Amino acid sequence: MSSSISRRAIAASAAAVVAASLLTATGVASADTGTSTSTPATSASGTAAALGLDGKERLIVRDVVKDADGTTHTRYDRTYAGLPVLGGDVIIHRNSNGTIKSVTRASAHPIRVSSLSPKVTPTAADKAAVKAAVATHVDRPTTTGAGQEPRKVIWAAEGTPVLAYETVVDGTQKNGTPSRLHVITDATTGAKLHDYQAIDNVADDTSQHSGKVDLVTTRAGTDYQLIDKSRGNHRVIDAHNTESNDGTLFTDADDIWGDGTPANRQTAAVDAAYGFAQTHDFYKNVLGRNGIRNDGSAPTSYVHYGNKLANAFYDDDSYSIKYGDGASGDNPWTQLDIAGHEFSHGVTAATARLVYADESGGLNEATSDIFGTAVEFNAANPADPGDYFLAEKANSDGGGKPLRYQDTPSRDGHSQDFWDATTKDKDPHYSSGVANHFFYLLAEGSGSKTINGVRHESATKDGSTLTGIGREKAVKIWYKALSAYFTSTTDYKAARTATVQAASDLHGANSAEVAAVKAAWTAVNVKG
Repeated sequence: MSSSISRRAIAASAAAVVAASLLTATGVASADTGTSTSTPATSASGTAAALGLDGKERLIVRDVVKDADGTTHTRYDRTYAGLPVLGGDVIIHRNSNGTIKSVTRASAHPIRVSSLSPKVTPTAADKAAVKAAVATHVDRPTTTGAGQEPRKVIWAAEGTPVLAYETVVDGTQKNGTPSRLHVITDATTGAKLHDYQAIDNVADDTSQHSGKVDLVTTRAGTDYQLIDKSRGNHRVIDAHNTESNDGTLFTDADDIWGDGTPANRQTAAVDAAYGFAQTHDFYKNVLGRNGIRNDGSAPTSYVHYGNKLANAFYDDDSYSIKYGDGASGDNPWTQLDIAGHEFSHGVTAATARLVYADESGGLNEATSDIFGTAVEFNAANPADPGDYFLAEKANSDGGGKPLRYQDTPSRDGHSQDFWDATTKDKDPHYSSGVANHFFYLLAEGSGSKTINGVRHESATKDGSTLTGIGREKAVKIWYKALSAYFTSTTDYKAARTATVQAASDLHGANSAEVAAVKAAWTAVNVKG
């Protein structure tokens, strides 16, 4: 399948996130000499000075999480001389009286850039980025248009911070999924420093995968529209098997949607609407989060996207989910845990923004698997009962096997059960196995178990026998770590530290839950 590549610099991510934030007021912290006792949600003055940042650095509030005891976790994006700092995010943890309790940093290196004048031109950086993308990530591209220049940034996610360019290359991944590859180029030497993929991929109304369901729709004249006003105006669009963001909003005359067969185009739309509703309700009712971005808004769902696309993906730029119809064209990837998985990429984008590469990429992917599983269990739908297998109804291999297994990740033939020195080099879909296995062991324990009629089997690296603390506790610990302690560059060792702290916050430092978190990480070879 041929496609065109366009090149453009992305908008300033910090500003975009702040604009979408739930906060009624945002703070910008500069390196002044004052102190602050104000709540971080309303004022960040003095925070940069408290961190020892110099006069060129600014902090911009991205997100605030407040605990029941008044402790706040304020997440900041950082700029240096007006340039975005990639990997410069920090989280300030404050006691209820406003004093700083601790700080979590994506990078421990101070930013000391000798010159802000690049030796490499934007045009050269653009060409190098496109060449690198075509060589490894994009299938049969054709280049059209000049696009916009790469944006100048400070790259701080790995090693000593340097002046760099960020170029975004749009195109098509090898499996047919759209691509939005971010390529980081050293502005002094022209060398590629890093790249990562921003497209994260996987009633009376009758769905294909979840049976009879009840949908919330909107009356429009004599017709009904597939718009759920009770959940942020979520809309379901028919993409008509194109790769466009246009398409047609689903409407119906009698408000009875789908018939359970793929031949009826509404059927996939029913699954998509139901998947979002269940995901939204899970985050709201179980985790206390007001939608994907915690601001009450809803992304848009597109079904029948592309030509026999065997995938589903989340696109944060357009705030949307795109579902393909599967390789056969009649098995849309709209099942419940896939919906929960893809929408959860949006939650990660609104919180930690785990970079989709290295070990942080595996944690990003595992986070969506963990919450996708939790959504499926929480829905308690007899047509699709909860299990720890991902996308088992997608039939991705033609043999009816799940895409991933959380009890023993290596059952898919690619994923890791345990951490080792090669984990950082694997595709995020496979390095995610370590965190998926951790989560399963934490929730359910080791050994054999039948869950909702399905056999699960899980072993530990150290031969230990573990007893699970229950799925709900495990999910809340993971969410707490994601929203309050993970940064963009969190790796597995840091994830252990973050989840231990999250369990301590929720259950006490000497609790059985903290001990269980430590034991589960050790069992997957992530040691303290």
